[in-house]
Formats: sequence, C-alpha cells, structure tokens
Amino acid sequence: METHIADITRVIQLAVAPVFLLTAIGTLITALNNRLGRAVDRRRVVQERLQHASQEDAAEARVELRRLEQRSRLIYFAILAAVVAALFICLVVAGAFVGALVAVELSKMIAVLFILAMCALIVSLALFLREIFLAVSFGGLRLRG
Repeated sequence: METHIADITRVIQLAVAPVFLLTAIGTLITALNNRLGRAVDRRRVVQERLQHASQEDAAEARVELRRLEQRSRLIYFAILAAVVAALFICLVVAGAFVGALVAVELSKMIAVLFILAMCALIVSLALFLREIFLAVSFGGLRLRG
C-alpha cells in the first residue's frame, strides 16, 4: 500500500506535541543535572572540611555528607526516570511514523508507550519534589505560610 503525502503530513502534525514534551523533559533533565552538580560540589567542600575538622565539626560534616548522598541518589533516579520518559516519547513518535509508512495499526502500542512515558515523568517529578523538600529541610530553611 502506498503512503500518501496527506498521511505523512497528519503524522507530522501529531508528532509536534510529543516533540514539545521532549523539549520540556530536556529542560527538566538540565535542571536536575544542575542540582546534581551542586550537590557533588558541596560534597567535595564538606569532605575537604572533614579532613581538618574537630570531632564535633566532623560529626556534623558526616551528617551533611549522608544527607548529600540521599539528595544525590534522588536526583540520579529522577534523571533516570526523565530519560526513560524521553525514550518512550521518542518511541511514540517513531511508532506513529512506522504505522503510517507500513500501514500497520500501532495505536494501542503507541498509547501504551505514551502512558509509560507519563508514568516515568510522574516518577521523575515526584523524586525531584522530594529532593527539593530534603534540600530545604537539610539547609535549615523553613518555608513560611
């Protein structure tokens, strides 16, 4: 069966929304990477301080290192989930084009991939939010209101 230009044009129009979603996920990954970099930099500073610290300061530094490790782990898994979401979105777009070119019914597979992408994105955002709460509580900051 020959693919018509109108079919391809329709698939391109349908692929626009997932591409914008990919851009948003890329921005999220950038923000997460920046937070991870700050946590790693802070860990280096605390480790350096730990080498020259008194016993009391060393205990505080070890607590902070454990907290930084928790935050880093949360950020790492948030990045992982965001990348998985992006990969699923890429598969959605590719599946739409393959379905149009080969004239195969892939709508259920595409829907499942999109649902999986949304689940992965939800996990990433939840981990991101948890990391923010940890950062605020560890920093001794209190939100008013």
